[in-house]
Amino acid sequence: MHLTLQQLRLFESVARNGSFTRAAEELFLTQPAVSIQVKRLEEQIGMPIFEHVGKKIFLTAAGKALYATCREILDQVNRLRDTVADLQGVVKGPLQVAVVTTAKYFMPHLLGSFLVQYPDVEPKLEFTNRANVLHRLANNEDDFVVMGQVADDSNLVAYPFLDNILVPVAPPWHPLAKQKKIPLQRLVKERFLMREAGSGTRLVFERHVAKFDSSIEPYMELGSSEAIKQGVMAGLGLSVLSIHSLESERQAGRIVVLDAEGFPLVRRWYAVHLKGKKLSLAARTFLDFLLEQGPHVLESNQNVTSPMAKPE
Repeated sequence: MHLTLQQLRLFESVARNGSFTRAAEELFLTQPAVSIQVKRLEEQIGMPIFEHVGKKIFLTAAGKALYATCREILDQVNRLRDTVADLQGVVKGPLQVAVVTTAKYFMPHLLGSFLVQYPDVEPKLEFTNRANVLHRLANNEDDFVVMGQVADDSNLVAYPFLDNILVPVAPPWHPLAKQKKIPLQRLVKERFLMREAGSGTRLVFERHVAKFDSSIEPYMELGSSEAIKQGVMAGLGLSVLSIHSLESERQAGRIVVLDAEGFPLVRRWYAVHLKGKKLSLAARTFLDFLLEQGPHVLESNQNVTSPMAKPE
């Protein structure tokens, strides 16, 4: 068989994404180009490697065997690339990081500052929900992931690098907006907009409320922090959000942070990877950058772009 690395990369992406379209988008190719290469790969194998069931595609037995071998080959190629980069001592090459969606408010700023110092790094940030980040972490799909809630797992290595400050928020005309030291029992009587079950921010809030023998039933579940902020500004309910996501709305006077007892909730943002994973030089350098310069970069950026936006 005369398999090419390009064919293997295309096949791996299709198999992992379960879609020719998503693989094409990931690899910046057209769907017909991906389909042609996968067809040629099937001709080399001599057997179908995908089967179509309805609108979904699944690996055949031959496809599963190919996928396992494909991952081994691509992992070996990546290790060779990393070894060569280490020997050269030049920080360059691919950098793959998966990030929970809430971190989109600060991770691009951190990555942008990093790339000023290391312009030859080729980054890719994958923003997704917590469940997908955990899935990618378990399957070792990234150099590392960034998340707020880390499971107590001996197979993981977690590096805290930034405070994650969670605050209750409301529209400025809400009756609680001007009150001081709002009791938690009073706060939880309000309608709350929350992320889906399993969201890191929601878990922290629910656990905090449970400490006071209270509970909270979401009035609405929304799929993103942006949707929740819009709901809060529209008066649909209150919420608990990361202070990192509120800068522009607070400056515009469209959202206020409530003075509630027991808040803010201060957690940490973590960079996480599997124990024993060998990071590439680019990944190690970016991780060191987050640990050593992350908070300073964000503070400097806030002072330049929004001198009035300070946590309440």
